Amino acid sequence: MASQRRFFQQLIANLHKRPRTKLALQLSASAAVASMPIMYWSNSAKKERAEREHEVATRIRIPSVQTIDDLMVEKCQPGDVILFDRRCECCAAGFSAALGCLLGKTILCDEEDGTRSVERGSYEHCGVVVPGLSDAPGAQHDPSNLCLLEATSGNGIVCRPLLRRLEMSRSRSVMLLPLSCPGEHRQQDVITGLDDESELSEKTKFLKKTMNDELIKFRDKWLTDSQSQGYENQHSYLSIMGAFLYLTNLYPTFPIPVSPSAWLVVSALQECGAAMKLNEKQAQQTRVEDFTRDGRFFEKNSVRLRPGWKFLSPVAMRETSVS
Repeated sequence: MASQRRFFQQLIANLHKRPRTKLALQLSASAAVASMPIMYWSNSAKKERAEREHEVATRIRIPSVQTIDDLMVEKCQPGDVILFDRRCECCAAGFSAALGCLLGKTILCDEEDGTRSVERGSYEHCGVVVPGLSDAPGAQHDPSNLCLLEATSGNGIVCRPLLRRLEMSRSRSVMLLPLSCPGEHRQQDVITGLDDESELSEKTKFLKKTMNDELIKFRDKWLTDSQSQGYENQHSYLSIMGAFLYLTNLYPTFPIPVSPSAWLVVSALQECGAAMKLNEKQAQQTRVEDFTRDGRFFEKNSVRLRPGWKFLSPVAMRETSVS
């Protein structure tokens, strides 16, 4: 005990002689104490995500019995856009991912002003439905083969089965924006779940096939680029920087997307010929909120589609909370 007391007395005396070292230790201790709640939250979010993955993976599926998510997936087609009103506290990719989510909701989401096609929700994340990776016969027309292409913090740009993505989601609201091409009468199909391609004209069938082919090329290209460039390490910081640039109105000056997820989706729609490409920065300056306004009536803060293309009325895929 006496030796330990002498050691601490000598340590304190040395710290008094070295004020910079003392200040550094004090700052380190303060940072460690402040980071403890963040570490606890991060571990809790990761644990909840792991439990959710286990629940979905071990879920008993009865043949010929469809869940609500199964029925919703059947309404989707390649090119549709899905908006997420996420719970930032559930982000399991780390503190920077949660901060990017929170800033996106605070800065990039508008108050309800009557111009949006959805009544409530702060949508700061989105993805685009693309054909799946299966090449089996008939897979192109199988709803279970559809995937969601999106930009994420933990895994970069990913392409995950749409059904599994919906089952894993902890978002407050998930909204589907069905995309309709020229000559396609899809409004009734989205409501009833029916889809009779035999009624489509040859021109419309050609447009849909071209769109599917271009989406497949876009999917493969961006998945490859994401892996080679390590995008999973950049997404959170791009989201934070984009929000601050939008807040300070400096976003037209820098080649940084305001919302990385919206940038990816708009780029996909431009590549497949559905969205207009007015300038090089159009995709970079798009927010997720812009998808909630009809580009036919609003020139600003909207996603402008090519003539004949349109988003149909939004369909609520999930609304677990209104708070």
